[in-house]
Amino acid sequence: MWKPRLIEGARAKYLGIVEALEADVRSGRAARGDRLPAQRAIAEALGVDLTTVTRAFNEARRRGLVAAQAGRGTFISDTADGEGGVAASSPIDLSMNIPPQPASFDFRKLMPQGIAGVLGSPNGLLRLHYQDSTGAEADRQAGASWLTRRVAGAAAERVVVAAGAQSALFALCELLLDRGDVVAAGAMTYPGLKAVALERGLTLAPLAMDEDGILPEAFEAACRERAPRLLYVIPSIDNPTTATLPEARRRAIVDIARRHGVTIVEDDPYAPLRPDRLVTMAELAPDITWHIATLSKCATPALRVAYVLAPSAAAALRLAGVLRATSLMAPPLMSALVSRWIVDGALDELAGAIGAENEARQALAASILGTGYAADPRGHHLWLRLPAHWRAADFAEHADRAGVSIVPASAFATVAHPVEAVRISLGVAPDRGDLEDGLTQLSSLIAQPAFATRAVV
Repeated sequence: MWKPRLIEGARAKYLGIVEALEADVRSGRAARGDRLPAQRAIAEALGVDLTTVTRAFNEARRRGLVAAQAGRGTFISDTADGEGGVAASSPIDLSMNIPPQPASFDFRKLMPQGIAGVLGSPNGLLRLHYQDSTGAEADRQAGASWLTRRVAGAAAERVVVAAGAQSALFALCELLLDRGDVVAAGAMTYPGLKAVALERGLTLAPLAMDEDGILPEAFEAACRERAPRLLYVIPSIDNPTTATLPEARRRAIVDIARRHGVTIVEDDPYAPLRPDRLVTMAELAPDITWHIATLSKCATPALRVAYVLAPSAAAALRLAGVLRATSLMAPPLMSALVSRWIVDGALDELAGAIGAENEARQALAASILGTGYAADPRGHHLWLRLPAHWRAADFAEHADRAGVSIVPASAFATVAHPVEAVRISLGVAPDRGDLEDGLTQLSSLIAQPAFATRAVV
């Protein structure tokens, strides 16, 4: 069996795993036919999350390095040579939670045309220079304009332009917390928060959830028993559970946070996809709330642009100081492109088109999977509770062997024994045909008894 390792310095951790496997095949340390450990075992051995390993397996298959054998596992391909091997059939990726690309928007034209427009404008070449860590004034103004449609009172002096939500989240934890501090979050939460907590030495306090999201009484109990300094919440189309907090619950959570002196980080990437507007925590408690609005879920993650609305102008400058020491600045050219899209209305049109495509894909999922899962009609993921005979980790592993990548609950869990569920992302499939194939595979797998998928010993 191949002994997993990771090459440091790779562009991404999942590529570090793939490149290590390639190197081991070239050197003879790993041989054709060697078996790969289970994905969970590799994640634990390397100290990475399960989604990273899933991406590595997908890329290794694409390069022809590995091949899955139903009921037996994943093995180094007989044709693998460490130099790209023989192309294998591409797996269907339903693991990465990115928006679909609607047919009405051709990014191959939209982005080059937009960039040409930025660079061709007066002083456009200045967008190739270093920018202030808060973001250029024009970009903060545009960001405030865009935020105001969902957050009343979003003034430009309170806006910081960050290089994506993950960069902003890390910087906020660096700014607001010390090692050992407690962060309250849902029992299921964004894996990026778990990664930041691990890196910064923070303790996560899990909060019970229902179909509407975090329970206020669970937050109240955590405040009394564990004294968290920060609450992390995704209020709309939660990742992974898809729950949207009703207004009454938002108000109750804000009241609890204020009484106990807890700062709120409101990560709200999916709100632009929803047709209705709910009051934000940043409106209910602007003095204690940091609101993050990334474009990765309502446009494309390639932009690497997120807006952070700080409690005050002074707080925005403090956050910019941390960003200066970590990511330095958001990509200036992409920030200018987004500002252009905000001004001419293209960003709203794009978010609307993505929401409409999500509706079509959700309808397709409903026709194949039936009931038994949670979803928002405008969101691009769903949360599938598994029947009693399936463990989430086993189901995800067997789905992977069948050529479909999904993410088990353990990747999101802040509790020791999470629910048996998986997140299925509908956006990354290039078209509805691939999505239908992947969902059909999963539907067939759900119907099988778990023992029928195990190898005979």
